[in-house]
Amino acid sequence: MSSDSPTSGFVAFVGAGPGDPNLLTLRAAELLAKADAVVLADEAHRPLLRHCREGVEVVEDDLIKRAKHGQLVVRLCEGDPMLFSSITEEVAACAAAEVDFEIVPGVPPATAVLTYAGIPAASGVPEFRVVDAAQEQDWAVHAACRGTLVIYNGIGDAVAIGKALIAGGKPDTTPVAVSSGGTTTEQYTVVSSLGRLQPDLKHAGFTEPALIVVGEAVGLRDKLSWFETKPLFGWRVLVPRTKEQSRSLSEQLVAYGAVPEEVPTISVEPPRTPQQMDRAIKGLVTGRYEWVAFTSANAVKAVREKFEEYGLDARAFAGLKVAAVGDATARALVEFGVKPDLLPSGEQSSEGLVAEWPPYDSMLDPINRVLLPRADISTDTLVAGLTELGWECDDVTAYRTVRAAPPPAPIREAIKGGGFDAVLFTSSSTVRNLVGIAGKPHNVTVIAVIGPQTAKTAEEFGLRVDVMADKPSASALAAAVAEYGAKQRQAALAAGDTPRRPSQNRRGARRRAR
Repeated sequence: MSSDSPTSGFVAFVGAGPGDPNLLTLRAAELLAKADAVVLADEAHRPLLRHCREGVEVVEDDLIKRAKHGQLVVRLCEGDPMLFSSITEEVAACAAAEVDFEIVPGVPPATAVLTYAGIPAASGVPEFRVVDAAQEQDWAVHAACRGTLVIYNGIGDAVAIGKALIAGGKPDTTPVAVSSGGTTTEQYTVVSSLGRLQPDLKHAGFTEPALIVVGEAVGLRDKLSWFETKPLFGWRVLVPRTKEQSRSLSEQLVAYGAVPEEVPTISVEPPRTPQQMDRAIKGLVTGRYEWVAFTSANAVKAVREKFEEYGLDARAFAGLKVAAVGDATARALVEFGVKPDLLPSGEQSSEGLVAEWPPYDSMLDPINRVLLPRADISTDTLVAGLTELGWECDDVTAYRTVRAAPPPAPIREAIKGGGFDAVLFTSSSTVRNLVGIAGKPHNVTVIAVIGPQTAKTAEEFGLRVDVMADKPSASALAAAVAEYGAKQRQAALAAGDTPRRPSQNRRGARRRAR
């Protein structure tokens, strides 16, 4: 059928891919965006609903009935719908009922999981064979495979399959890789040989879905592995920030292989009385100030919202000099349409800003006032420094930071019980608030802080600081944790040990080789 949606309803059988939600095809995402109802093949596919419009129904059946009532129904299928899939009867039922349907291929695990495991599926070999162990197989025939053999649904009989392949003529030294949780941060691969499958898999704890890969291509994994060797691969990282602030940080952590968990510890709210901000915005427009200094992205957001309230935009900053305490604040200003005139070249803090702030000069500066729209709990460092330089400061409360509600019980238990591999503290208040609402992180958890002041606060709460950013930015903090993770991994490998996540070192954690 054509790619244009028909006027009547239809059913789309859509390949959900191998596990990584980012491996969905463009056509699949397009159909999900238009869907009236979605049938999930597995709860693991629930993240794909982010492509759907608000109000989409998640249903279990009635595909044909819904389509006949004019709905577009997307039936998500494991991997590729036409590879070892059980949808044939459902497709035939649509055809028999004269309901239009479409089948959208998905990225199959047979190739994707191997790629993520660093195993070239069919490079330099004459054959790439995929079999389903759930169906009766003649393993003697498969033993003759002259390339790479990929086995679906065989984890429960892996040892027996290995013995059958050896009996069929495969050398017992033939390399084998077993991989579960493919293409996700739960991916876990054990490399063995046909003759050693029993001892090597004894304590591995594999469950389906998993793939068994047999062939010389497995031997290239040491050189080509790129996914499971990411510096924070599989690390569960707690990001105690506001939702708006944590988005880019979480994206960076995902790029390092981590699984970030955003737990708001601070809620940003307007000032209790708005009059002070109202006067400040009026003064900004009427020329009361020479400078405006922003010490956080939240301050930029607060001023921007006030501007919108009064029908103003970034043009009101014309003739004003604008300072930003750091890169994140500067980005928020640029998004607002304001380019900062002053940004610390060294330490991104109030001290760093004061160090580069020009002293007041009555010959050069027609006005000696500086507007500081800040949080209600800000320190006086900036005000004191600017006052010493001859400036007069209007220190205005632009927003309040209050402690957020406690996270759900499973999160609190993971924090105190060592379920997290690392926690990233981006300010002293995130330390105080996290401990206040959820308790102290377990001693196996890596504690990472954004700077010396945050480190001091963490130590006051009895926390051991393992990582500190080389400059006070969230991006630098994430990079520092990734560097720490990479060094820990390299040290384990150099000692002949299996790299382990910090949470795997707590008492009772399941031990398994990677």
